[in-house]
Amino acid sequence: MGMLTDSHAHLDDEQYAGEVDGVIDRARAAGMTFILNPGCDEPTSQRAVALSETYDLVYAAVGFHPSDCAAYDPAIHRPMMKDWCDRPKTLAIGEIGLDYHYDDGAPRDLQKKVFEEQMGLAGEWGLPIIIHDREAHGDTLDMVKACMNRETSGVFHSYSGSVEMAREILNLGMTLSIGGPLTFKNSRKAPDVVAYVPIDRLLIETDSPYLTPVPFRGTRNEPAYTRYVAEKVAEIKGLTVEAVEAATFANCKALFKF
Repeated sequence: MGMLTDSHAHLDDEQYAGEVDGVIDRARAAGMTFILNPGCDEPTSQRAVALSETYDLVYAAVGFHPSDCAAYDPAIHRPMMKDWCDRPKTLAIGEIGLDYHYDDGAPRDLQKKVFEEQMGLAGEWGLPIIIHDREAHGDTLDMVKACMNRETSGVFHSYSGSVEMAREILNLGMTLSIGGPLTFKNSRKAPDVVAYVPIDRLLIETDSPYLTPVPFRGTRNEPAYTRYVAEKVAEIKGLTVEAVEAATFANCKALFKF
């Protein structure tokens, strides 16, 4: 059995419309056994759940991305999310967090309010969280420290912070996930982070259809390409690719309890 995992892929994205069967076939051929598809709003969360109920190796997470948080209405979406989270293949709340990259994005106060609300739901329902943190490292970490209870874990997906911040995240009992940018020639912080983080606290991902790794950079990403991330992690940590795949599979299983 293959042990390749993709802890974060958006198969619900319109770039895959009509092509998901082929994407899944290629992932399976690459030895993949687990793909986690997080939602970003109501429609994508709904599609993530539907995909998880269609394909055996696909699992879902549901939540409101900071860029889409203006659409979140607790009266409507709390019961909806509870229904989704009661499905056996919905494993986490996400992706949620803070994104300060766009000036025209959702107001920061609103992002924080929705992030706090969803972390509360994760704690209440006993689910891990999948955190999106873009150019908001300090506020994201402060909110996680303030809002998360020790029984609830989670992952900082597509991690782009420093080794110092990684240390704080690990001290909270959380996990980091690394994707395609690790393979880029101009990647500066990511290799140091991978060297620092213990292999039992690391996940790998594609964030498909985005952030395609070398040698396919510039084309549409897909879960099968997680292999190139695993190869780079193996190179940095002096491990075999098989050892990285086995460890990240075990880490996914421990975090998401599938």
